[in-house]
Amino acid sequence: MKKVYMDYAATTPVDKEVLDVMLPYFTKDFGNASSIHECGRNAFDAVEASRKKVADILHTSADEVIFTAGGTESDNLAVKGVAYNNKDKIGTKGPHIITSTIEHPAVLETCKHLEKQGFKVKYLPVDKYGLIKIDELEQSISKDTFLITIMYANNEIGTVEPVAEIGKIAKEHGAFFHTDAVQAIGKEPTDVKKLNIDLLSISSHKIYGPKGVGALYIRKGVKIQPIIHGGGHEKGLRSSTYNTPGIVGLGKACELAQKRIEKDVAHLKNLRDKLINGVLKIEESYLNGHPEKRLANNAHFRFSAIEGESLNLMLDDKGIAAATGSACSSIKLQASHVLLAIGLDPAQAHGSLRLTLGRISTIDDVSYVVDVLPEAVNSLRKMSPLWNR
Repeated sequence: MKKVYMDYAATTPVDKEVLDVMLPYFTKDFGNASSIHECGRNAFDAVEASRKKVADILHTSADEVIFTAGGTESDNLAVKGVAYNNKDKIGTKGPHIITSTIEHPAVLETCKHLEKQGFKVKYLPVDKYGLIKIDELEQSISKDTFLITIMYANNEIGTVEPVAEIGKIAKEHGAFFHTDAVQAIGKEPTDVKKLNIDLLSISSHKIYGPKGVGALYIRKGVKIQPIIHGGGHEKGLRSSTYNTPGIVGLGKACELAQKRIEKDVAHLKNLRDKLINGVLKIEESYLNGHPEKRLANNAHFRFSAIEGESLNLMLDDKGIAAATGSACSSIKLQASHVLLAIGLDPAQAHGSLRLTLGRISTIDDVSYVVDVLPEAVNSLRKMSPLWNR
């Protein structure tokens, strides 16, 4: 049976070039990067070289990058770190933090946690495509707003937000701007200076690097409080023994992503558009997210009168790995908060399917999915009490 992986938004395979540069730091240069002997110095040099590679893809300097255990930690550190540094503003009027209703749980749950501690949060609604409205953002800003956190691109429906405009508005109003760029790195140009970004989160395993490592860009002058305390690593902002192999892998993954972005995006857009055109030939099928302002690799659909989890399992039986929404919340039975936020009712939301492409996806993969999917949808509709055709 043919095997087709279409869940690259959940995770990616480690690129062979990435794996090759990581291996020596498991066995040969395994020293603690904080040790002063030669083995430790070799590890330290590798960490700093990788820091430069991460900085390069963001068009910034290495001293503005710190390493974390992944995107979730980066989001937590950015949002909580800035909030705790502004805790003296608790009790003032107006929303202190502005975010959107379609953020990743790493941001939404962090904001909810901060609300319990006295911070105020404004959750901006989005339109039917998942875009925030710039005028509503500007109207929501008060003199007490110190942080705006809006994701670069949505992890479920693939909509790309107007981050440059958001960054400009934040700067004009004296607020910090954080963006979760986990899905955007390697697919969207990311010059933090041009985009007026103050803090930006990265995850390695979304860009063909290893799991368990990420990074946070912190613009010079932005003060944050640590959320992990210990030996004072990463300028005291993130204490923990360096995951040298993982950091080396992240650095190489960023280097390759920067070098390959034009080729990758062209390849992905070509496959994505063929996939969308093929799938939308199915009766009562619809595209979720913006038709144009979307990630190059994301195709998110909904089908009337079917249940997405059942469709996902049926595709799995045919060798197709897909998702009903975010892999981070796919074990939950609730309708996706993102799909509800764009105006879908629970039944529509549950009838959705996310197909995401990757660097090694092929036209044959797309053709196989387009051939298999109609039969799977029709089979489920025959059993559905909601389908009367």
